[in-house]
Amino acid sequence: MTRSIIFGIGWSLLMVSGCTYKSEVADMIIHNGKIITLDFENSKGQAIAVKNGMILEVGPNRAILNKYQAEEYVDLKGGVVMPGLMDAHAHLVGYADGLLEANLVGSSSWEEAISRMESHQEEWPFDWGIGRGWDQNDWSLQSFPTRRELDSIFPSIPVAMERIDGHAMVVNATALQLAGIVSGELPQVEGGEILVDDDGEPTGVLIDNACELIKRLIPTRSNSERLDALVQAQDQLFQVGLVGVTDAGLPPAEIERLDSLQREGILKLRLNVLVSASDSNISWLVDGGRIMSERLVVNGVKFYMDGALGSRGAMLREPYSDRPEWHGLLTQDIEQYRSQLSVLYENNLQAATHCIGDSAVRLVVQEYADLLNGTNDRRWRIEHAQVVSTEDVADIGLNNLIPSIQTTHATSDMYWAGERLGRNRIRRAYAYQELLNAIGMVAIGTDFPVEDIDPRKTFVSGVARVDAVGYPAGGFQPENALSPEQTLRGMTQWVSLAQFQETQLGTIEPGKWADFTWVDRDWLSVDPMQVLTTEVMGTCIGGEWVYLKDE
Repeated sequence: MTRSIIFGIGWSLLMVSGCTYKSEVADMIIHNGKIITLDFENSKGQAIAVKNGMILEVGPNRAILNKYQAEEYVDLKGGVVMPGLMDAHAHLVGYADGLLEANLVGSSSWEEAISRMESHQEEWPFDWGIGRGWDQNDWSLQSFPTRRELDSIFPSIPVAMERIDGHAMVVNATALQLAGIVSGELPQVEGGEILVDDDGEPTGVLIDNACELIKRLIPTRSNSERLDALVQAQDQLFQVGLVGVTDAGLPPAEIERLDSLQREGILKLRLNVLVSASDSNISWLVDGGRIMSERLVVNGVKFYMDGALGSRGAMLREPYSDRPEWHGLLTQDIEQYRSQLSVLYENNLQAATHCIGDSAVRLVVQEYADLLNGTNDRRWRIEHAQVVSTEDVADIGLNNLIPSIQTTHATSDMYWAGERLGRNRIRRAYAYQELLNAIGMVAIGTDFPVEDIDPRKTFVSGVARVDAVGYPAGGFQPENALSPEQTLRGMTQWVSLAQFQETQLGTIEPGKWADFTWVDRDWLSVDPMQVLTTEVMGTCIGGEWVYLKDE
């Protein structure tokens, strides 16, 4: 080859290189890290180009840096970027409002819970004492407490202390009197229970729908206080890497408040909100139509079929092992439920039903199946699905129902769930791998404030089936553990599927929103327990870093 030809080829290459080098403009380039895309090919990258809040391209460092110029460069310093983590079932508004109440989570005894209430008195803005988070299963004496100590310490101020799952509370005599709950004249509550002692006196313990007798009397905090608490809650979620949350049940007024705060730019979190089930709320959704905006999705309705296992409100096909003759509580009128589901079906809206016990799951699966009748793309949801019979697992698959599960429920409940269910039935509980196999996906959340907001705990409990201290060795019912990839997809891609946003969110691909969670180590590669020691370095929503650890 002659020197002139070689020179010509070299000049041509230089010209081509010169024409393409940094020839395209991006707003932000993220580089020098590991990109977990979770796309169809499960491809990896080192850098991402972002423009107008969307992903332009994912690829090797040099390819992205050579092709694009940008005003902002984010050096991952060897860190890992995953699709933005989402929580498939939580209670954002309840969590935020709870920041204004006495925190009873982790109290080691009833006496400690009451002591925390006493310490919180100066922060009560009105003449009510409110707290949440106690769990009698964490105490040496695991029976329900009574109001005796509350009556002594708070003789004139009404006090309500809600159990951690929100399905039970203990109140004092003053609160009982305000609600008209007095001995000899106890109101009958469908789907609820008012516990009484041997003399027929109310103990102060209310279960499931009976709690509403008290809740409707509690004054609401000021708008400014609630807003401050909501912003504080949002900041906490950003710090643990969450970009989106499904709020599992809100009335229209609260949804409109959140919509307004998003429009003002105060609330940046992505929200999928399920409307609390009532005829009027469903009419509001049907008449106004679904909302499918950039950061707010309102497309479904949340129902409650039963209570919780910890307070023995979950509805079981056979009696509780530790309370013979008691099957739990049916909290939903079936005829009304059937009618409301029909409205949703006719208007192509989503149903999501809380069902924890196997009897409740059976009812919900059958009612869903009667309308869906097999393969469909309605994406109706089973929330919690904690105790599920073999035949109902099969029907979940046949009707394409989405199990919306909370992996930390398994590792929180494992200490006492066997007492409720017995040796044989416990094997049908928290069967997450079995549920995943039925349909090919599970949407994973926490149900916070019932559980911790931290996605690291969610991941570890899903993969290792152990709690935050590594108990038990080998995992709780490890045959139903999820793989690391399944768990991560359940916290990202499959959440987006559950809320009809799979073309916009859930994976890192060109054309999707630039929602990322940046961590210092790869959750898919390290030992599961080490995930608890990883750090969230940044949280990005629509190309905006709403949290950076170093700032």
